[in-house]
Amino acid sequence: MFPDRFHTIQDGRVHISASQASQFAKEVAGDFNPIHDPDARRFCVPGDLLFAVLVSHFGLSRHMTFQFRALLGDSVPLEFRESGEETIEVCDRNGKVYIEVTRSGEVTHDERVVEEFIRCYVAASGKNFPHTLKPLMESKGVMFNPDRPMVMYESMSLTLDRLDAASPELELHNADLEANGKRGNVTLDYRLVSDGKPVGEVSKRLLLGGLRPYCPDAMASVIEEFYRLKARGSQYGVDTVES
Repeated sequence: MFPDRFHTIQDGRVHISASQASQFAKEVAGDFNPIHDPDARRFCVPGDLLFAVLVSHFGLSRHMTFQFRALLGDSVPLEFRESGEETIEVCDRNGKVYIEVTRSGEVTHDERVVEEFIRCYVAASGKNFPHTLKPLMESKGVMFNPDRPMVMYESMSLTLDRLDAASPELELHNADLEANGKRGNVTLDYRLVSDGKPVGEVSKRLLLGGLRPYCPDAMASVIEEFYRLKARGSQYGVDTVES
């Protein structure tokens, strides 16, 4: 399955290197946040990659919720601990939990179905900024710290009406931002559509840090930097790390 090249398994534990994480972020998710560059001082593995690895290993259930508990660094050996049939914890050797998953209902391990869902989910995430978050922040009169934009996953949930939908796509139908001091809680609700018909729902909750009054010039600079980073391509930093 396609997430296999973005992680390795050693001694029964999953390892995600900085170069694997960076390439996934840029190549698959279209996420050019410099925090995913291999040489970033505060590097972290994108949550979308952890999601992809989990679903590829355990299958896609009709009902799933992912709670993102902590940021994951370079090449941390991970264990997937199952508690009964409904709960999975992704943790390190010290028991630190990075993601907690709850699931229920019918499960599919069909590689085509799983890959197509992962790809459509991740593609939607790649549109978070600037496509969705910029107009949302502007409408609320707030923005994140332009010098250190912080956007983090808090949770994601999905409910699927069927598990055999072909070529699914996520369509955003609701976006909301609730400002609470310097923190912002973002909710993004999607319809999962196949052949023009709704076949499920996905909801994501994000956290924004360092909120301040919206400044058009500062936001324009952030967007300009985003496209500058995007222009470097998906291999940026990977060759340096691997050489």
